[in-house]
Amino acid sequence: MVFSNALFLFCFLPLTLLVYYLVPLRWRTAVLLLFSLLFYFWGEQIYTLIMLASTVVDYSHGMLVDRFRRAGKLKQARWVVASSMAFNLAILLFFKYWDLLAGSLQSLGLSFVPVLGIHLPIGISFYTFQTMSYTVDVYRGDAEVQRNPITFGTFVTLFPQLIAGPIIKYKELGSQLEHRSYTVDRFAAGVERFTVGLAKKLLLANGFGQLWELCKESQALSVAGAWLGVLAFSLQIYFDFSGYSDMAIGLGRMLGFEFPENFRYPYIARSVTDFWRRWHISLSSWFRDYLYIPLGGNRCSKPRWICNLFLVWAATGIWHGASWNYLLWGLYYFAWLLLEKLLLSRLLERLPALLQHLYLIAVVLVGWAIFALEDFAQLRSYLALMFGLRGAPLWSPATGYLLRNYLCLLGIGLVGATPLAAGCFQRLPELWRVWLSPLLLVLGLLLSSAYLVAGTYNPFLYFRF
Repeated sequence: MVFSNALFLFCFLPLTLLVYYLVPLRWRTAVLLLFSLLFYFWGEQIYTLIMLASTVVDYSHGMLVDRFRRAGKLKQARWVVASSMAFNLAILLFFKYWDLLAGSLQSLGLSFVPVLGIHLPIGISFYTFQTMSYTVDVYRGDAEVQRNPITFGTFVTLFPQLIAGPIIKYKELGSQLEHRSYTVDRFAAGVERFTVGLAKKLLLANGFGQLWELCKESQALSVAGAWLGVLAFSLQIYFDFSGYSDMAIGLGRMLGFEFPENFRYPYIARSVTDFWRRWHISLSSWFRDYLYIPLGGNRCSKPRWICNLFLVWAATGIWHGASWNYLLWGLYYFAWLLLEKLLLSRLLERLPALLQHLYLIAVVLVGWAIFALEDFAQLRSYLALMFGLRGAPLWSPATGYLLRNYLCLLGIGLVGATPLAAGCFQRLPELWRVWLSPLLLVLGLLLSSAYLVAGTYNPFLYFRF
């Protein structure tokens, strides 16, 4: 089950909220756990057992870590943390990467590892990272051990952020699992945020996805058409991913939680470094806190720092999917970040803001081409077309046709990916905003509902995660 689904929107969510607010306060966490398990079981059935196994393992490991820390046995506590991480990484590697490694070995003539055709459990990359962070936080003393298995199970299975993030660390959510505040204003803010995210996903991201598919599959694509296609994909993945994050944050507020922000207008960045402070913030901060800093961060020799950066971005890339293009995508950003930190930062600071921004957009668009195309032959062909190396014309009637048909959507998307629209709305007189805000939300909900009823193109990008 996904948020952009009529079953979720008109059945599951109203029923969950109704039961959640009808039961006494002391039962609400248990109700949330039951509905979260139902939400996941609806789509994954038997694979729910994997999530439950991860929950049981990390709950028990957290208890052991706390016991050893209190007894001053830090060496034993470290071994328990290592055991927890080994278990979570093992299930992640098996279900997500076994077939990738087996297929790669077979392509080299090594057939001793069979391809199993393993189904990837949805959200496994998200909940394994969250449970791993729990035992580490307990060991570091950043979080209190959770002794209530129902409360801990709710942390792992919490349906608003289970399948598409943001990745929430236990130290960010632990106190809210114990005590949450319920106000009409918070609930209303949650409804508003959810509706905005739903509209971003259905009304914008899906349209850009269709444009990307048309460009990718075109047999008469020009150079400009290739760039138009990757621009469409960049807007699709932004409005899709940030839309899901908005919906998760909104659902959290409806249930009394406050989740961290996951996107801060990344396409207005002026450097790759700034872009990754704004894009998928929860993933970047996870790798920083639990991999980069433990490896030594930048407080070490330059060769060691470069190695640390390499490992983090290799891991960031391959986390996104079981295909080698994701590793290449991660290393692509490693190279650009290294160039910025060693050579380009001072030069960029001297450039006008517009040129800084154009530099960032060019880097990101090429990066999205690497990310979107899993087949290396297709990737080479598409990149060659983007840079005019295939003899294709700069412009073609087919490109003009696509641009005319999607011009309005592109204009809305380009403005919506910046703070411009929100800033203009905030400058309106307060009375206008009071009346206009609910009208826009109702319109967005009605149009999104109409799309769900009539639309056929509604991909879920997070199957690969």
